[in-house]
Amino acid sequence: MVTRRQLVELGLSEAAIRHRVSTGRLHPLHAAVYAVGRRELGRDGQLLAAVLTCGEGAVLSHASAGELWGITRRGAGPIEVTVPPGRAPRRVGLRVHRRRDLPEADRARRRGIPVTAPVRTLIDLATSISLRSLEAAVNEADKADLVDPERLRAALSIRSGQKGVRPLRQLLDRRTFALTDSALERRFLPLARSAGLPRPETRAVIEGFRVDFLWRALGLIVETDGLRYHRTAAAQERDRKRDQAHAAAGYTTLRFTHSQVAFEPESVKATVAAVAGRLGA
Repeated sequence: MVTRRQLVELGLSEAAIRHRVSTGRLHPLHAAVYAVGRRELGRDGQLLAAVLTCGEGAVLSHASAGELWGITRRGAGPIEVTVPPGRAPRRVGLRVHRRRDLPEADRARRRGIPVTAPVRTLIDLATSISLRSLEAAVNEADKADLVDPERLRAALSIRSGQKGVRPLRQLLDRRTFALTDSALERRFLPLARSAGLPRPETRAVIEGFRVDFLWRALGLIVETDGLRYHRTAAAQERDRKRDQAHAAAGYTTLRFTHSQVAFEPESVKATVAAVAGRLGA
């Protein structure tokens, strides 16, 4: 792929460019952007062509940047590009955003394509997709080691007031929500009572592991986790060993996040009641 400006810098005249177009050596894609040798492009070629036609300083952004980073699926809409102010390219199949200031830290390259960096991409996505889709994008960015929630939270702290920061911060606050032991008991114990269970033992030790809530007669353990996001491999390994040891000893373990206990109490209560009923029967 090549731009008209690059061809002129290489010494080609307008007539020479027109000749190469007429003989099929150059194929116009967008204004002043050509494919060399053949017209057919893969998806990366389409994305790069969209950026090139918008000129110097343009970057792939929003849903198209999410697609390139692999944190959102390819949509049916136009390719989205962000350009510096003062530029107003109008191209079929493109949606152009203008941003006064896009610092170097918000720019990146992926597979040779100029694109907004992962943090900037998530902030832009927060302005245009549902909360559920945004949560999925954050999870995908974490799994791909593009940015974890702790680094994302730190990056948001210096961007207060920017569009998209608030919903993203609210999502992180809810999903990394943690309760103290005493606050967790104050919230969870009434749920257990309303599910028809007696008061559990708290912080009992079973098979060498301390558990949060235990109904010994039912063989039921409830464990809670203050962090949904970005648990380390070592922490996940400990949880697996704990659950396996308890299963081998005949216990059933339910796991809830602190966020579920605080914000989804009816779902937690229904699950506890259903499992306790099955174990009691």
